[in-house]
Amino acid sequence: MHIGKRLQEVLEEKGLTVGWLADQLPCERSNVYNMFHRHNIGVGLVMRLSRLLDHDFFIELSEEYRNGTRDY
Repeated sequence: MHIGKRLQEVLEEKGLTVGWLADQLPCERSNVYNMFHRHNIGVGLVMRLSRLLDHDFFIELSEEYRNGTRDY
């Protein structure tokens, strides 16, 4: 799973903006856009994003692991 692309999808699905997420983290909007391009992000940030967006990214990552669809 490309975590950055998935983050962008979830943000859009929830009708939230990049500005909103930047305010919540807090960071610059450009940092959020940079996250959209990243294949990997730290566990702590995934936890924060999961809580902010009320979306469990860990479940999706775990399913990918169990299915063996990606090898790091």
